[in-house]
Amino acid sequence: MFTPRKPWLLTAPLLLGTIAALAQSPAPVGSPAAATPPPSSAGIYPLASVHAGQHGTAYTVFEGTVPVPFGVDILGVLHNAQGPGEDLILARLTGAKAEYTGVVAGMSGSPVYIDGKLVGAVAFRIGEFAKEPIAGITPIEQMLPVRDLDAANSQTTTGNAAAGAEPGSSAADAPDSGRNNVASESDATEHSDQQSSAPDASQIHPIETPLVFTGFSAEAVDLWRQHASGLGMQPVAGLGGGSGASPVDAPPLEPGSAVSALLVSGDMEIAATCTVTYLDAAHLLACGHPLTQFGAVSLPMTSAEVITTLASPAGSFKIVNTGQIVGAFTQDRQTAIGGLLGATARMIPVTIALADAQGGKRTLRVRVLDQAQVTPTAILVSLFQALQQTPGYAEEASYHVHATVRLAGYQPVEIDTLAAPGGLGPAALVAALTVGTRFNALYSSSARHTPVSSVDISVETLGGRRSTALSRAMLEQASGQATNHAPNTAHAGDRLAVAATLAPYRSNAQTVRIPFTLPASLSAGDVRVLVSDGPTLDRLMAAGRTAGATPLASTVAQLNAMHADNRLYVTLLRPDAEASIDGQVLSSVPPSVLNLVGPSHERERGALHSESLEPLGSVSVEASFTGEQILTIRVE
Repeated sequence: MFTPRKPWLLTAPLLLGTIAALAQSPAPVGSPAAATPPPSSAGIYPLASVHAGQHGTAYTVFEGTVPVPFGVDILGVLHNAQGPGEDLILARLTGAKAEYTGVVAGMSGSPVYIDGKLVGAVAFRIGEFAKEPIAGITPIEQMLPVRDLDAANSQTTTGNAAAGAEPGSSAADAPDSGRNNVASESDATEHSDQQSSAPDASQIHPIETPLVFTGFSAEAVDLWRQHASGLGMQPVAGLGGGSGASPVDAPPLEPGSAVSALLVSGDMEIAATCTVTYLDAAHLLACGHPLTQFGAVSLPMTSAEVITTLASPAGSFKIVNTGQIVGAFTQDRQTAIGGLLGATARMIPVTIALADAQGGKRTLRVRVLDQAQVTPTAILVSLFQALQQTPGYAEEASYHVHATVRLAGYQPVEIDTLAAPGGLGPAALVAALTVGTRFNALYSSSARHTPVSSVDISVETLGGRRSTALSRAMLEQASGQATNHAPNTAHAGDRLAVAATLAPYRSNAQTVRIPFTLPASLSAGDVRVLVSDGPTLDRLMAAGRTAGATPLASTVAQLNAMHADNRLYVTLLRPDAEASIDGQVLSSVPPSVLNLVGPSHERERGALHSESLEPLGSVSVEASFTGEQILTIRVE
């Protein structure tokens, strides 16, 4: 028979265990000694002295702006865990709050102290669904070199320089800024495969950094995911607020405070938030791991207010309002992100003016980071969101978009597109992808050594789906009579015309005529005539013409020469060799020039093509036009 124990026998072991735990633990959470994190000047606890069984205290903001303490039990040191000489301290987080939320996205950088001295930053988690709050700590000894990097290489101006001022160079030109990883969905996928394969339960990986999208729809955030995957940040829509949300009298930053880096600011905002690890009079270190690891960067640094910390088995995260700008992040490295207090980041001012046929108008203004790997996607997503906010927005609406991109010392890049709903998706997506692709071509230029000064975009909303497609095309004599020969015959110098039948969306077919004159210099034989939309002609012209480094002036010229997507083009494909040298196209090249771009020079300076493209004519179709057909003429 079971005999119940006396009450005091049940409570005594629990009481003794509690006394023993208190004897080994740091000062209780909330006690005066533990309530405030020690300043960074309190000293550094050496990594060589860290061992299993030690107890420490970490600080982070779970709610509000004031860091609160939680316990840290050291489990051991993983040597070379992140690379040669890059050790990681493994620890278990303790305390009611930490044990309830687990390792939290946004906790990265939370400073950890042993005996009142800074030992490192909470920065890594194990797997995705760990039952215990086990974290990896980046030693502060491995973070301090980031503080000491030359801030002059960060493309950031200090003092009272206005945001958007031009220091004369761009963060995109930093030697370690890396390749562009948002050129296309395929490029983004490749980057993701290389850098961010899905972690399993046995992997140690950086704690996710919440990337809060304020003023963006879920569709816009999904677009970001598609084109900027692999950046190590966790996009979150609508769970946060924009700059200035924190009160003016918010406490100054201290170790354990939440801090944000702005990728986009203004009427829309994209901000990444983590935790301050180290702070002195001029420098700040945070995260304990990279945001993007782009090296030298220029991002506004703001204070942040944590509205609450949402606990979730799928991954807890902080809901954040960004606050006042307090400086600029200048370094994004393997062990930390670093910034300068009081510095001003250089951002690109972007204006998006929206209008519809009924006279409705609205203007959105944002500032976007100038970073080759991210800027094209930031522009793409911002424009996509803006188009959804046009006064006359509708699923079947079309858009006429004109953008002017200004660069110091170069001709402006003019982008003009008419976007309609279609196979690629709604018109807002089509227009944003077109502008983003052109912008990406500019940022992909290996010779770009000048910052983008500004971007101005105007959008006119057009009622209905303005799209049409090529149904068929045929040759006619200039008089309008069809030729009687098959294949069509003509003489050099003859006046002909292309009759193109178009099929507008849910409307009757219509025929347009484009007259043209065959060049008098054509030799006898077959020649081909291409009837096409502008994008098809651009792709044909671009094929094989990217060998070698293209000068920026040539990139700008090529972008400005791109064909409109609301016109039908007739182009002669002459059977004469064509060459492209340093981005410039030479048609009907004589043999003496061909020798300059032969096989020994082709990879370095240019490329050869078997046909030359000669424009014959074009006509506006007042809609987004798609289609192509090749016609053959027998020249006698």
